[in-house]
Amino acid sequence: MSEKRLELRKKAMSLPLLPGVYIMKNAEKEIIYIGKAKALKNRVSQYFGSQNGHTVKVRKMVENVDSFDYIVTDSEFEALVLECSLIKQHMPKYNILLKDDKGYSYIRVAGDRYKTVTAVLQKNDDGAEYIGPYTSSFVVKQSVDAANKIFMLPQCGRVFDGKRSNARPCLNYYIGQCCGVCTGKVPQCEYSEAVSQAIRFLKGDTKEVLKQLETEMYAAAEHTDFERAAKLRDRIRSIEKMQDKQKVVFKSVEEQDVFSLAESENTVCLAVLRFADGRLFDSEHFFFEKNDTPEAMLAQAVLSYYAMRENIPKRVTVDGAPEDAENVERWLTEKKGKKVVLFCPKRGEQLEVVRMCRENAQEKLALKVGLSGKTVAVLEELRDLLGLSKTPSYIESYDISHTAGQDSVAGMVVFKDGKPYKSAYKRFTIKSFEGNDDYRSMAEVLTRRFTEYNAQKETGEGFGKLPDLILLDGGVGQVNAVQPVLDAFDLQVPLFGMVKDNRHRTRAIAQNGGEIEIRSQRRVFTLISEIQEEVHRFSVAYHRSKHAKRNLALSLTKIPSIGEKTAKALLKQFKTVSKIKAASVDELCQAEGVGHKTAQIIYAYYHNGDDKE
Repeated sequence: MSEKRLELRKKAMSLPLLPGVYIMKNAEKEIIYIGKAKALKNRVSQYFGSQNGHTVKVRKMVENVDSFDYIVTDSEFEALVLECSLIKQHMPKYNILLKDDKGYSYIRVAGDRYKTVTAVLQKNDDGAEYIGPYTSSFVVKQSVDAANKIFMLPQCGRVFDGKRSNARPCLNYYIGQCCGVCTGKVPQCEYSEAVSQAIRFLKGDTKEVLKQLETEMYAAAEHTDFERAAKLRDRIRSIEKMQDKQKVVFKSVEEQDVFSLAESENTVCLAVLRFADGRLFDSEHFFFEKNDTPEAMLAQAVLSYYAMRENIPKRVTVDGAPEDAENVERWLTEKKGKKVVLFCPKRGEQLEVVRMCRENAQEKLALKVGLSGKTVAVLEELRDLLGLSKTPSYIESYDISHTAGQDSVAGMVVFKDGKPYKSAYKRFTIKSFEGNDDYRSMAEVLTRRFTEYNAQKETGEGFGKLPDLILLDGGVGQVNAVQPVLDAFDLQVPLFGMVKDNRHRTRAIAQNGGEIEIRSQRRVFTLISEIQEEVHRFSVAYHRSKHAKRNLALSLTKIPSIGEKTAKALLKQFKTVSKIKAASVDELCQAEGVGHKTAQIIYAYYHNGDDKE
């Protein structure tokens, strides 16, 4: 620990056990983080003690702290109010700061004879017609997409002049979502009428559009133009279907905002869905670096979101209980001036709304960090199932392999973001004893692993990186053998075992005092099974390799004057017995510990027929 951190820890230990706000500053006296605490001494001293449980962002923040101030308050609620005020005033670098970048959106109608309709975020002086502004880019995009599909307008971005294009029509034409202007077969008058109806539809004149379409449909039928009548009928049905869809999305969903977080190794996505009259009318998402537990980050995100919003609904629905929920609800109520309920649903339609918000966050995060939405979801399911404080993005798994206590080895595999991370795999040879004792072997391996962590932790790479979760191939016995190792190193790394049934298939997850059934959690079960199979394969492959070398070494000891040490040196140099047989005396001398006389004995053994039994 550096002298500066020791100095700051000493100062933190002298703080009172009272609620308040602490203010971290760098060497230039700039405020870089503001937080609240129920007990200032306990909270602030945690920053300057062991860094094992801290996120990357918190470690970086602590490295930059040169001094800190604090303000004592009369209650936790006063601390929360003061924290929100100071964060809004100073915008510290390491706090969760949601940027209010909601600008205005427009509907752009561009083109000469064959116009196109698109959603844009700004109005340019380009001669196009702009409809708006609208405050919700989500609504504009959804509406424009719907209008283009209903009225079969092109969405490919091409410029049309009514002439036949040499290029083939795009997929939308073949699936009936585009009229195919590029084919040159669509009359301008018919296309212009469709664009006009789409614009009126987007402006909200739906009843008049439907009335006009019905009149045109009946007229086309009377003139036996049944193909056009069918197109108009399908257009009417599409509008009516969309209206029915929009009338009630969720019957029990009143005016409310819904919050959910999705997290990867270092990045968090906050998704917000906004409802009114049973309809989803807006969607937002924000990204920030992970800096605390999910519960704490959710509370910070809700406070930060409404610090930049005046309109607070009477219900704020959250995916999981945020930290200090009672005071967060009180803060929202005082800001709105009316009662606000902070609601965490457990069942029913409201839970479906939360799940939709969670999936939205997972998909946005997956797109941001290059993962699949399913991967983000299964890691969060595993987090919730095991009761972890954060999503296990970096998982280490261990298995022991031997033959009746001989050639005992261990394999360590790493799964990063739900996938094998083979560059981080490690192999261990059991050194402290010989014999069959899986518990003792597992304890030795983890002791060596975390001894290396202490030596390399400043690098943050390889053994210098702490896993979010450790999975041992075995049950409660393996967990009980390794937990004292973690305790001795003062490490708070979640530790579980992977239990197999009598057919050697994954059955459950073991923890101190019992087991957690996972077969009902299909995605988690699949991931754990994959990890268990991979660590078993890796450790067994290493054991077989060592066992084969041992057998080869034993075959070499049949040569006069060749002991086990010389045999291993020969195999290390030549890899196989066949290469040793083919080597000359001079080449044999290149092996460690093999002199000219020994080399002649080995050469004579293989070339005079002494190796035949």
